[in-house]
Amino acid sequence: MIHKTLKPFPKDFLWGASTSAYQVEGANLEDGKGPSCQDVKKVPEGTSDLTVCADHYHHYKEDIALMAEMGFKSYRFSIAWTRILPQGTGEVNPKGIEFYNNLINECLKYNIEPIVTMFHFDMPAALDQRGSWSNRESIDWFVNFAKVMFENFGDRVKYWLTINEQNMLTLVGPVIGTLTIPEGCTNELKEIYQQNHHMLVAQAKAMALCHEMLPGAKIGPAPNISLVYPASCKPEDVLAAQNYNAVRNWLYLDMAVYGVYNNLVWAWLEEHDATPEFGEGDAEALKNGHPDFIGFNYYNTATCQWEDGTVECDSAADQQTARGETGMFKGFKNPYLPTTEFGWEIDPQGFRATIREMYSRYRLPLLVTENGLGAYDTLTEDGKVHDPYRIEYLRKHIEQIRLAISDRCEMLGYNPWSAIDLISTHEGMKKRYGFIYVDRDEFDLKTLKRYRKDSFYWYKKVIASNGEDLSD
Repeated sequence: MIHKTLKPFPKDFLWGASTSAYQVEGANLEDGKGPSCQDVKKVPEGTSDLTVCADHYHHYKEDIALMAEMGFKSYRFSIAWTRILPQGTGEVNPKGIEFYNNLINECLKYNIEPIVTMFHFDMPAALDQRGSWSNRESIDWFVNFAKVMFENFGDRVKYWLTINEQNMLTLVGPVIGTLTIPEGCTNELKEIYQQNHHMLVAQAKAMALCHEMLPGAKIGPAPNISLVYPASCKPEDVLAAQNYNAVRNWLYLDMAVYGVYNNLVWAWLEEHDATPEFGEGDAEALKNGHPDFIGFNYYNTATCQWEDGTVECDSAADQQTARGETGMFKGFKNPYLPTTEFGWEIDPQGFRATIREMYSRYRLPLLVTENGLGAYDTLTEDGKVHDPYRIEYLRKHIEQIRLAISDRCEMLGYNPWSAIDLISTHEGMKKRYGFIYVDRDEFDLKTLKRYRKDSFYWYKKVIASNGEDLSD
């Protein structure tokens, strides 16, 4: 659809950006914080560890002030489970409560709406040793953690996100360092989707608890959604795209919104004797978890073709790379899309298509919780970072949000990844996303001084004009 007149962004549109605790805070065992699974995992060779990151823990006042200078209306961040509950359960760490109280209050001082992610890849190591999400008790662990957060921060936090990219925890857990498989497991697919089931139940119970404890708050999921294209108009490829969309996207949103398993995914799991077992009360809990909005991360679309079950597909791909499942679909590189320096396809129009499809299926307000370009940024001798490639990427995606709004899709806000440079999930410090440059290398902490990139000034202008001025 080509619109003769574009609708404006809503006056209360939440312009901001995102981070996650384990990738930005540092201070990983400071002030009583316990280790998470991310702190103890072996990082990929040649990349930095998560000990210091961008040291946001000690620089948060400076960082929030820079976000305020950009004009942020919102800041999406996560709360480190082990900073609040060092062992995952049991005694609460007052220093952790104090830090997040200070962070939230600092945001509110500048009229920045805190958007809190409850879980972002950092299961407490103590709970990881007890089986992580494979242990059915993980449902209660998570709900207890949610209760502690609601009690301590619910008077000031209006927007909550449950589990960041649960679909990626399920599909590419080994890549992001989150998958724990119990010893002696004989059906890994069943085990993974049993863990996924526990997360789905935990999420639903946390959403219900939020509505009970904080009737004025809003809560939603935060999956990574990439609309899947068929590689051709062959009917077989269309069926493959439906399969991949179900496995990658709709399973998670069908469950969050409707409380039911997607039929295509359930049929596939049945074929592999991998359907999850329901515990007592699970079905009711899933039906009672009603999101107020859908948060979602978008980086690109995916493309796939038919796979007849005769080829062993390579399922070992990262979050945004074409992958496959034998007998379901086979990844296909889209020849019409350029790629980033790190090999991820770039598809702004696919952003609009993804928004349209989600809104058509679920009719809930949508909040962009991640979108951005990872690149090799360079700090010049005079303290500048020229990143026109990031400006161009963001401009094209913001244009598509406005087109989606003109399509009558309800959009709450845009919080791209990331507010400041941080440690990328599996590519270290060299893959930078932020509007703010942090002076450190992979293994040399240097000064940790903050520098405004060109995109900082550009995004400031975008926010000030409420998305009207996207020029250089």
